[in-house]
Amino acid sequence: MTIKINCEESVWYILPIIRKEFAKSLIKDHGLTQRKAAEKLGITEAAVSQYVSKKRGDLKISDPLVQKEIKVSTQRIVNGDVEVMKIEICRVCHLLQAKGILEKK
Repeated sequence: MTIKINCEESVWYILPIIRKEFAKSLIKDHGLTQRKAAEKLGITEAAVSQYVSKKRGDLKISDPLVQKEIKVSTQRIVNGDVEVMKIEICRVCHLLQAKGILEKK
């Protein structure tokens, strides 16, 4: 039996969801282009395009608290650097884990 730690599962299941939500918020709420959103998130413009067109990160986050925290995170990302983005991904990931998202996959 293989044992996976939370962060290992997060890479496959949660990280794409977080990136999708961050990309959507950066574009919709902060007026960034797909290119600028990709730069802020440290991913390719093609990845952002797939997130926006719902070809990647297909689980939707409907929890109001998580949605609020995603908006807080994207505000920090817009005003910050790559280290801020890393911190915010971890923060939202921990929140999703606390909400039981891993058990729902």
